[in-house]
Amino acid sequence: MSALRRWAIVAASAGVVLLADQLTKRWAVERLRDRPPIDVIWTLRFTYAENTGMAFSKGSGAGRIIAVVVMAIVVALVLLARKVRSPWGLVLIGIVIGGAFGNLFDRVFRAGSGFLTGAVVDWIDLQWWPVFNIADAAVVVGGLLIALFLLREPDEPVDPTPDPSGDA
Repeated sequence: MSALRRWAIVAASAGVVLLADQLTKRWAVERLRDRPPIDVIWTLRFTYAENTGMAFSKGSGAGRIIAVVVMAIVVALVLLARKVRSPWGLVLIGIVIGGAFGNLFDRVFRAGSGFLTGAVVDWIDLQWWPVFNIADAAVVVGGLLIALFLLREPDEPVDPTPDPSGDA
């Protein structure tokens, strides 16, 4: 696979997740802020929440540290993408990168008292799980699928021809 195609797959996947995340967060800000939750089905409701911490609202106020960790993870994923041969693996990497950038975007552009201090907009409320957003779901689900994918992908292609010297 050419390098151009590899990075196009990662970028397109990341772009789709980032766009979906930011559009739905914009909707949440406009339709849910300062309003009662919207009950959808069963325990699913849409509720406006802001998170200055990390996943599950832990580490409140640690936006700068979280942003540095996120960037390190993105760099690691980009390095990983250079080795992944499967288009599906590249899509998964793009999904996680898109989710990471979705929440990082909030930290940068929703900053209240300084750089990287913005709150991440959460709005999907299952009532039995912490409130989250599209980016959170992309990072968690994409990350789990990458882990499963990497367990299945061989490290090196297997050469079916036997070694003529008889050495294994």
